Amino acid sequence: MSPLADLRYAIRVALKNPRFSVVAIAALALGIGANAAIFSVVNAVLLQPLPFAEPDRLMRLCRQYPSGPACAISIPKFTTWRKARSFEAMAAYDFAGPGLNLSGADRPEQVKGIHVTADYFRVFGIAPAVGRTFSAEEDRPGGPRVVVLSHRVWTTRFAGDPNIGGRAIAINGEPYTVVGVLPASFPSYPDDTPPDLFIPLQPDPNSTNQGHFLVVAGRLQPGVSMQQAQAEMTLLGDAFRRANPRWMSSDEHVSVQRLQDIVVRDVKPALLILLGAVGLVLLIACANVANLLLARAAGRQREVAIRAAIGAGRAAIVRQLLIESVLLAVVGAAIGLVIGVWGAKALLALNATGLPRAQELANAPLLGSMLDWRLAGFTVALTLATGVLFGLAPALHLSRADLGLTLKEAGGRGATGARAARTRGALVVVEIALALMLLVGATLLIRTFVGLRSVEPGLEIRNVLTFQTSLAGERYATAWQVETLTRQITQRIDALPGVIAMASTIALPTQGDPDLPFRIEGRPVRGDSPYHGDENWVPISPEFFHALGVPLVRGRVFTERDTAGGPRVLVINAAFAKKYWPDADPIGQHVTIAKGLGPEFEDPTREVVGVVGDVRDNGLDQPAPPIMYVPAAQMSDALARLGNGIVPTTWIVRTSGNQASLTAAIQKEFLAVDALLPISNVRLMEDVIARSIARQNFNMVLLSIFGAIALLLAAIGIYGLMSYSVEQSTHDIGVRLALGAARRDIMSLVVGRGMRLAGLGLAVGVAGAYAAARLLSRMLYGVRPGDPLTFAAVVVALGTVALLACYLPARRATNVDPIVALRQE
Repeated sequence: MSPLADLRYAIRVALKNPRFSVVAIAALALGIGANAAIFSVVNAVLLQPLPFAEPDRLMRLCRQYPSGPACAISIPKFTTWRKARSFEAMAAYDFAGPGLNLSGADRPEQVKGIHVTADYFRVFGIAPAVGRTFSAEEDRPGGPRVVVLSHRVWTTRFAGDPNIGGRAIAINGEPYTVVGVLPASFPSYPDDTPPDLFIPLQPDPNSTNQGHFLVVAGRLQPGVSMQQAQAEMTLLGDAFRRANPRWMSSDEHVSVQRLQDIVVRDVKPALLILLGAVGLVLLIACANVANLLLARAAGRQREVAIRAAIGAGRAAIVRQLLIESVLLAVVGAAIGLVIGVWGAKALLALNATGLPRAQELANAPLLGSMLDWRLAGFTVALTLATGVLFGLAPALHLSRADLGLTLKEAGGRGATGARAARTRGALVVVEIALALMLLVGATLLIRTFVGLRSVEPGLEIRNVLTFQTSLAGERYATAWQVETLTRQITQRIDALPGVIAMASTIALPTQGDPDLPFRIEGRPVRGDSPYHGDENWVPISPEFFHALGVPLVRGRVFTERDTAGGPRVLVINAAFAKKYWPDADPIGQHVTIAKGLGPEFEDPTREVVGVVGDVRDNGLDQPAPPIMYVPAAQMSDALARLGNGIVPTTWIVRTSGNQASLTAAIQKEFLAVDALLPISNVRLMEDVIARSIARQNFNMVLLSIFGAIALLLAAIGIYGLMSYSVEQSTHDIGVRLALGAARRDIMSLVVGRGMRLAGLGLAVGVAGAYAAARLLSRMLYGVRPGDPLTFAAVVVALGTVALLACYLPARRATNVDPIVALRQE
């Protein structure tokens, strides 16, 4: 027969056995669909190039330390680095971008804006859809106020006006001239919130500001490799250190890394582990279908023997049987691909916080970013491999059938033999072992997530509302202007019904804070550094600790008297006190922060007046870092202006309940104080904390789904094997019953056979899980990879499922009528 004839025959066989076909296709659709879903995410996040022209030439420049990279850069370092000849262009921009208040319509709107150098658009290969981008002259200190708009804000705020170029718009109450509009295809970079306004950074090439608050990216010259660029940047870094030894330590170096590698570095290990885990699901599905085929083989031996008798060679028989298997795999893959792509989009849309480009990909059309040639090729290769994998053993078994013996068998039923029985048993062992590995991984991640949910963040998160405002621009260029606004707003908001306390800060707990170096007065420093340490630094308003419920350990917290005209004071947390004064009282000690980083950071020596409880500012899975709290009212004008130009101001309101109803009232009070000051990003503190562990939740949900599928398939596998075993042993069971065997003996016999296989699978699975769990170590919190409680719980649970799967066929075996059973042989 030709391959086409084999295919037609395979279709007839599938239609002739619809129950078998549906079960096999369903198992394969689950396995292939799960693989397609995860590969869709892996492809979209890890494999697809960044949506820029020639993305392989895009590099990120970072500071490299023995502990790892730090990718925030100072203006003086950028000024030196941009001289590198290995790069066609190099640009600096805000690492997150402040909110900017866009007015001129019925109500002001806060949109995201970033400050960029003129070469930003050249680096990323972005051509404007309307007008132009910045010139080098516009990017110099004191240059004109110009802005480039995103396509979104152009269409929604300005109705897509084609004559927008040259038009003046109000940003933070100041006039800016629109010079261009970016295309709609501009990607959501630098993060998943696309910028709407692009304003010249206008860095001073003579700046001595050593604050690291910029991101630097570069486009390599054609023909220049990353290694060549790294060699040049190393020389430039060494030259900078020699010229400025206080600004660059001996353990700091310049690192050139691919931009794509930087974007995905935090999620790559977890995604690859999930891809490996979902591969185990497919292996279980293959083992399941292979067992079904082996069971069906017993009824097809006579058919195959007849084909062999009339001249079909063994290769032709194997080919025919493999085509039948591949046909099942193709149908399962078609269904699974649809399930996988839609499932991936659902996962990205609902539960992928922290995945790079997640929102962009969740909103992508089905054909394009999600379903591309990589996913199609992966699915085709997976389908063919799957068809061969689960079909080969049954095909080889059937092709080895004894022709003479099979044709002599009554009723056309050939003996499957001990070899087939061993193969089916081995497949069940594999299923149980793989299922145990997945379930152990899922349970470890569940315990991690539960552990993170139970971590005390160091503050009271219930009934706390948070939001942001943008204080960038000339209207809030001094600390006094910011302090006046804070006082007026706080008085008005505190008067609202249900409000207990209100405060402002630079960032919310768990979201990370800037860090600054400091020196403890009266204590000698070690080595060549002029500082004793470099720790988190948080400017706050007086009610911050009250609003968040952070306890006072000793001393006092800030009050309304801690103003710019009062003594400079500092509150530290317990972790800071323990690290720097382990055996002494820090109250009354004096600390100088950021001295030598430039005029923007010059800060008088401060006296420690209080110690508060620890807050997990770097995330729930990280220990509470040492923190220095300073009164926002005592910040220098230069530092207040710099901070407001980099990030929005965050506000915290503690209420007695029903926070959502306060949002409109709070916005009204802000507009009453400043008609150009909208609030944005309104969230509950509980949601902020939940979002901080969303990535762990994403990993847990996926691996739990895989574990559940594996458990279901393993249960079906052992149930199917024992059911088939009982069916094949009906005559033997009848003989035992006729000779006086008790029904409990039959029960023990059948259950014992199954549980021996289950026990072997559990033993193999424990060994495999112990080795594989170590790959999860970086994803775990509060539980060790080899946690005995987790292993014991999974073994008991899977063993119980296996026992139930054995019990049901065994119970059926005890109901066999000996007379009927003896007549069947």
